[in-house]
Amino acid sequence: MRVCDLTGKRALVGNNVSHSNRKTKRRFYPNLKDKKFYIPEEDMWINLRVSTKAIKTINKIGVTNALRKWVKEGSI
Repeated sequence: MRVCDLTGKRALVGNNVSHSNRKTKRRFYPNLKDKKFYIPEEDMWINLRVSTKAIKTINKIGVTNALRKWVKEGSI
């Protein structure tokens, strides 16, 4: 399924709109990547399917702080 493991981002639904203004349904998928993260406190690697926004947040504040943040918010 196309859902971010950390942020919970999922596909949105919208319309393709042609030049003649006809509308057909389409889906907007999140930009997900399969990524491996190392947690030094537990000396282990974890595989996550995360959005690129989540990857940028992890790079900025660290993987353990990011996991704590999203657990506190209730995303995971």
